Amino acid sequence: MEKVNELIKRAVSRRTFMAGAGTTAAAAFLAGCSKSSTPPSSGGGTTTPPPQDVPDNDILNFALNLEYLEAEFYLRAATGSGLSSTDALSGAGTVTGGAAVQGFSTAMQQYAVEIAQDELNHVRAIQETISKNSGTPVARPNIDFTNAFNALAAAAGIGSSFDPFSSPSAFLVGAFVFEDVGVTAYTGAAPAITNTDILSAAAGIQAVEAYHAAEIRTLLVGMAATNKDQTYVNYANQVSALRGKLGGGNETMLSVSSIVAADTTNAIAFARTTDQVLHIVYATAPGAGVKSGGFFPNGLNGSISTTAS
Repeated sequence: MEKVNELIKRAVSRRTFMAGAGTTAAAAFLAGCSKSSTPPSSGGGTTTPPPQDVPDNDILNFALNLEYLEAEFYLRAATGSGLSSTDALSGAGTVTGGAAVQGFSTAMQQYAVEIAQDELNHVRAIQETISKNSGTPVARPNIDFTNAFNALAAAAGIGSSFDPFSSPSAFLVGAFVFEDVGVTAYTGAAPAITNTDILSAAAGIQAVEAYHAAEIRTLLVGMAATNKDQTYVNYANQVSALRGKLGGGNETMLSVSSIVAADTTNAIAFARTTDQVLHIVYATAPGAGVKSGGFFPNGLNGSISTTAS
């Protein structure tokens, strides 16, 4: 385990460079052209309902809401402060909860800062793309970390409350909540984008989110092995089980021999429809007409904000 930790530490500076380069490339690819959607099928061979015909800007604004959520989480954990008013855009909602995590090792602090910068860059890149595409990027919606994580903990059987900003291990569980959802959301949305420039950029962002998910999943398992304590891996698996119930399955339980989240029959990454993602971030069981809840107490901003089934 010591050798693994040392290799991870040595990789930080290189990954920081590569992440910056990847974000720049994605921003360059993200160039206008609105196209309508085509029906997708989910990763892992599980068929998902075909989406309605949705303009690219609506899909991008849906993704922007999720990037706001991730950026606020990581920025607050790494620095104690969230998005600037400039990045949150005019008319932005408030954010409840979130604080700098105390007790990070040097390497963990670097991880948190790196991912926070990635998510901030994603916010800016998507905003710029929507504007270039003759659209209007939505402002940050109201976000509630405090009540959402408490409700999630209760529903998952973790306890009556959970604060992901209270310790490095708790932070990893909080990050786990978001990362796999982001990967499946981009995978599910990709077939709905027919413009190749935007599709290439979305694939690039999805790849970065997959790197984040792998990093978080590996750190959770690695810290559990080092500390000889499976508590937070168990918490993550309880969260995974809850996400599966809310968002159509598509989960891989975490263990020392199971890091990659994918269909075991073909190793294809899972996908989720926008409707399934909404049920997860709203923390609500399947059913039509849900407009808010969970991390978004007043709902997402934009056209894709209400559950359809």
